[in-house]
Amino acid sequence: MKKIIAAFDGLKFSDSTLSYAITFGRENKCHIVGVFLNDMTYYSRNPYRILIEADNNNYTTLDALEEEDAATRNKAVEKFSAACSEAGLNYSVHKDKDIALMELLHESTYADLVIIDANETFNRYAEDLPTRFIRDFLAGVQCPVLLAPKFYVPIRKSILLYDGQPSSVYAIKMFSYLLPVLNALPSEVITVKNSDDDLHLPDNRLMKEFMKRHQPDAAYTVLKGDAEEEILLRLRSEDATAVIVAGAYKRGVVSRFFRHSMVDVLMRELRWPLFIAHQ
Repeated sequence: MKKIIAAFDGLKFSDSTLSYAITFGRENKCHIVGVFLNDMTYYSRNPYRILIEADNNNYTTLDALEEEDAATRNKAVEKFSAACSEAGLNYSVHKDKDIALMELLHESTYADLVIIDANETFNRYAEDLPTRFIRDFLAGVQCPVLLAPKFYVPIRKSILLYDGQPSSVYAIKMFSYLLPVLNALPSEVITVKNSDDDLHLPDNRLMKEFMKRHQPDAAYTVLKGDAEEEILLRLRSEDATAVIVAGAYKRGVVSRFFRHSMVDVLMRELRWPLFIAHQ
């Protein structure tokens, strides 16, 4: 049985994260851990403004805000628990009250996969993608991550981004090992080469030999040109039912193909769930 973390902001609950966690849990007989990052420095409203605008007892006003937020967070836990129970899943709940980023990075050491909404900020404000929290989390996470789009869509296909580097192969391996049910779906391996290169995959024989044991019916597409431009152009022709599998994120191990900005571009354009793994 695998351990999958579904990470939630209890004040801005992600229905998309919940839906992907329930689906993967059912399909792969996983134990789902709902990690609720209840950072106690984070309020739904600005506590300083409340203090300034308060007419009487400031402490009573702040206490009321804390009680309101606690009630909202409890409802989020109840919603998660009810969904897991209804789906017949083995699950548990962690309520982490220290710094959200540090807590989730620590939890990831003991998980096989983290599912988190790509829009999470763990503060009161909306941010452009990729959010600061997600960038920092991906740079230090200790297991693969599924970034969920804002709205859940069932996965019907996998698109595997491959450049011949170990980091991209590692991501494909982790995807195949952790979510084997998805190996039965249509899949496509996409790579981008320079204009004057041939149309063979990097390590063509070895890659196809590997894929034959995991996704034997995979299609192969070799594009030419700038990797970011060509991949984005190709992905825009896909609907939201495809999951995108991408390799390294850390600056120290990124390849020329899946460099830091490649994943950032994918997140900005996020219409699809994005599976990311780095060694």
